[in-house]
Amino acid sequence: MLLLYMLPMAKGFKHQAFLVLAIILLLINQSEQLESSQNRTLLRVRSLLNYPDILSGWNSTIDFCNTEPTSQVTVVCYEGSITQLHIIGSKGTPLLPKNFSMDSFVKALVKLPELKVLTLVSLGLWGPLPGKILRLSSLEILNMTSNSLYGTIPDELSSITSLQTLILDDNMFSGRLPEWLGLFPVLTVLSLRKNLFNGSLPESFTSLANLRVLALSHNHFYGEVPDLSRLTNLQELDLEDNAFGPRFPQLGNKLVRLVLGKNRFRSGIPSELSSYYQLEWLDLSFNRFVGPFPPSLLSLPSITYLNIADNKLTGMLFENTSCNVELEFADLSSNLLTGHLPTCLLDSKDRVSLYARNCLATENENQHPFSFCHNEALAVGILPHHKKSKTSKVALAMAITGGIIGGIVLLGLIFMFVRRSNADKTINKPTTRVIAEKATTVYSSKFLSDARYISQTTKLGALGLPAYRTFSLEELEVATNNFHTTAFMGEGSLGQMYRGTLKDGSFVAIRCLKMKKSRSTQSFMHHVELISKLRHRHLVSALGHCFECYLDDSSVSRIFLIFEYVPNGTLRSWISGRDRCSLTWAQRISSAIGIAKGIQFLHTGIVPSMYSNHLKITDILMDQNLVAKISSYNLPLLAEIAGKVGHGTSAPPKDPSTSARFEMNDILDDTEITQTVITN
Repeated sequence: MLLLYMLPMAKGFKHQAFLVLAIILLLINQSEQLESSQNRTLLRVRSLLNYPDILSGWNSTIDFCNTEPTSQVTVVCYEGSITQLHIIGSKGTPLLPKNFSMDSFVKALVKLPELKVLTLVSLGLWGPLPGKILRLSSLEILNMTSNSLYGTIPDELSSITSLQTLILDDNMFSGRLPEWLGLFPVLTVLSLRKNLFNGSLPESFTSLANLRVLALSHNHFYGEVPDLSRLTNLQELDLEDNAFGPRFPQLGNKLVRLVLGKNRFRSGIPSELSSYYQLEWLDLSFNRFVGPFPPSLLSLPSITYLNIADNKLTGMLFENTSCNVELEFADLSSNLLTGHLPTCLLDSKDRVSLYARNCLATENENQHPFSFCHNEALAVGILPHHKKSKTSKVALAMAITGGIIGGIVLLGLIFMFVRRSNADKTINKPTTRVIAEKATTVYSSKFLSDARYISQTTKLGALGLPAYRTFSLEELEVATNNFHTTAFMGEGSLGQMYRGTLKDGSFVAIRCLKMKKSRSTQSFMHHVELISKLRHRHLVSALGHCFECYLDDSSVSRIFLIFEYVPNGTLRSWISGRDRCSLTWAQRISSAIGIAKGIQFLHTGIVPSMYSNHLKITDILMDQNLVAKISSYNLPLLAEIAGKVGHGTSAPPKDPSTSARFEMNDILDDTEITQTVITN
């Protein structure tokens, strides 16, 4: 009986054991299928990225979840699923081929649905960011820095509510920022540096309670900055090189880094800034700040960098003003400061202190007289806060009525005076006729479209270069050892050339132009605007400028133009020079194509265009990667200084795409480059 009773129990245990074994086998099979699917996805990613060298170790036999991470490639897994993917290329990586599709690339990535961290930096990605990225619903960190992505940020991104970090620096995104961007509940880092965004900031940014970093520098934003005082966790705010203003933004006092340089702020510095005890980095340079400079900023307990250069700040400094011992850099130059330079700014060899072009009583000769700062201070004022007027309706009506009557009487008197004056001229003088014509350059819509297209597609060529900026004369003197003869490179009819080394170790070429006529800095600003656009992979790109002015009338005495330094000789030396190996056929073709692209950029990539450059093969320099760069082009500023008329920019041709005939044989046969043929 007992045997008969245990028999069905034994059968039951067999069935249960079989069921458990089946489940285990099924899980193993699913795990293998998942791993196989992820492997295929990553190999597909490698294929779409055009098999970069950094992914050369990826193959069908590799165990991606157990690979050793490197500084460029990291794959992290959790319970068999890929949760982190980091691929970081080299700066200056060229664009992926024309057959690359950003849509197909994201379509492959969404097959990794457990991804929480995605880093794709300097990989040559281009195209608009497709909306299907919303399928990566688990994303917490997205970093796509230093690519050529363009268009607007897709609205579908707002569905990824788990997003904590969004970094899209150094791309070509454009348009206004969407309102929903300020509604992410856990967003802590928002960095959109070096793009083409415009418009004002969304008011929704005031609700980003967890935000720690907001970096929007080098875009085209404008208008008032929203009230950010409620963002109590905000530690870094970088708004450099936009058009924000005019009022100083309202901020919380826990900031560690505040950068407002190169904007249009023209209010006073609020007194609350002196209570930012965690502030380490403060940059207010190149604005129009007015009113007194608070010396207490020098002694903030955490301050290490302070830059208030090129404003209209006033106030008297004293020798006994204290500084924070950790302060490494202080630039007070080009303001309206008087008094004596604080001794603490000069008591350390490791501290950089710049204070030229003020009215300080120092032995430094580069100071204005006291009267200059006094008169300038009287000419500026602090922008008042908006306050509602309490003027009564009756008084307002009386004022309007009086104004209208007074205006009518004044117009009548002017009319009678002009009529009598014209009558006298008719009797005593012959009638003269003056015709004033305003000449406007008309560009076709196709030309402007080509300019925008080339500007976007060539932006990658400027990667690795710092943003165009204004240099101080002190910087250039330090870079050239006070323009020592060892830094001298040569002299032409339009000035001297020097080689300099900036503080960060990078080399620059500095052209010094002496002025023959007395002119203000304002009269050169349209030239500076054009020069700042000269940034292209196949041009010796402009990095900045500097004005040196006379003390008595502030007119320009010298202009310094700063360009990138290209150390590898001319194209002629690489083709026919005996001291170098000659270029291969492929390198010669590449150089010819590069020069053609540079010429096309000068013709259609900037407005106004630059023609009549008359290039020679000795005008082409080769960089460390043997990339050809045009070093001599027809700057209207140089022609104007030389007193040459008619050598500036020409009117655009009817069809810019056929405006230049580039003779490739001129490079290959080592003769002069026949560069420009204008078809009018």
